[in-house]
Amino acid sequence: MKTTQPRKQRKMLYQAPSHIRYKHFSASLLPSLKASHNVGSLPVRSGDTVRIMRGDRKGLEGKVTRVDKKKYRIFVEGVTREKVDGTTTFVPIHPSKVMITGLNLDDKWRRESLKAGLAVTEAEKPVEKEKKPEKPKKQRKKKKPRKTVAEKTEKVKRKKEEESESG
Repeated sequence: MKTTQPRKQRKMLYQAPSHIRYKHFSASLLPSLKASHNVGSLPVRSGDTVRIMRGDRKGLEGKVTRVDKKKYRIFVEGVTREKVDGTTTFVPIHPSKVMITGLNLDDKWRRESLKAGLAVTEAEKPVEKEKKPEKPKKQRKKKKPRKTVAEKTEKVKRKKEEESESG
């Protein structure tokens, strides 16, 4: 069961195993990509092109250079900050604050999973099937009414009498 306590939710988030962390990296797709791949969102990977949708850098677009699964952050090319000593560093961005505009399809598994999504939707389209003739329903046997306690005791008495007469 899911918990509603914030401290337990944070604990579950920080201690989540990698296969669950992967799902937390999901970001929505560009509407044209949604239509072509028939998927609403996908986990962000390095090599994807993303557009930042929230924060000071809203509207900037670039390639994902690095994904930090431990801190739940991605680093986008061109989104940097200058430190006091003059060096530039990438600004970490949460994956839910971006929209994927270009997919990195170098990975065979990712390509296959997107194709599988298309195949499922094609299979979901209504196809008229030939109607089979309906089979006649089997009729149930009528149950015998239950015997009352008085009837049962009467039967036992009769058996005892028969045994005593014959024996």
